[in-house]
Amino acid sequence: MKIHETAIIHPGANLGEDVEIGPYSIIEDEVKIGNRTKIGPYVHVKKWSTIGGDCQIYESVVIGSEPKDLKHKPNDRSYVIIGDRNAIHEYTSIARATSAETITEIGNDNLLMAYVHVAHDCIIGSNTILASFATLGGHVIVEDKAIVAAQSSIHQFVRVGTLGFAGACAKIVQDVPPYMIADGYPAIVRCLNTVGLIRNGISSEKRLLLKRAFKILFRSKLNRSQAIERVRKELEMCEEIEYLLNFIESSKRGIAI
Repeated sequence: MKIHETAIIHPGANLGEDVEIGPYSIIEDEVKIGNRTKIGPYVHVKKWSTIGGDCQIYESVVIGSEPKDLKHKPNDRSYVIIGDRNAIHEYTSIARATSAETITEIGNDNLLMAYVHVAHDCIIGSNTILASFATLGGHVIVEDKAIVAAQSSIHQFVRVGTLGFAGACAKIVQDVPPYMIADGYPAIVRCLNTVGLIRNGISSEKRLLLKRAFKILFRSKLNRSQAIERVRKELEMCEEIEYLLNFIESSKRGIAI
């Protein structure tokens, strides 16, 4: 391990093999850091935080800060769990969950750019991108391969579906469906995320079905149940269409339309 002489490491921290800790960083008690993870300078990893292997944590990141939630009790033991191969850039903050034995969770292979804020009880999947100054309120869910663009703000309990795209500077107060782009203030669904679908190997046949579903769901002026019924009746079902419809049917915040 390469630990700078100015770093402060609590004896109760559990560090894996070949971990690097930069100058003036603080690693508190009951922290776990996986193999080959690199912690930059001035990073503060607070108690009850777990970071997986092969992560890169850049300067001045805070992981495991207390939740900004009035329901939180200071002595409640809650967690931040971060997976493998994540890049977490400068000045990002990630809060632990609110209630005892609950988790703020980040999966694998994610890119969090500078000044991102992940609030209490958020769940971020894998292969996502959170661009600079993206702000997630409490209990937000960002599913696999979704993108939250720069300076986008997401309301508490909102979901961004897989391969969804939340536009830059957008005010996201309702769910962003899978495979769609939502933008605006407040955001609405604008179009199919065609570029994201192509980059992730979604076939042209499925893209065409999703485009047709988009027109029925978001441009037909039918109500939600009528539009879903029409999609099921008129379009060939595939995994992506089923997932899109199930996501919309299960929405509690409503869909950004």
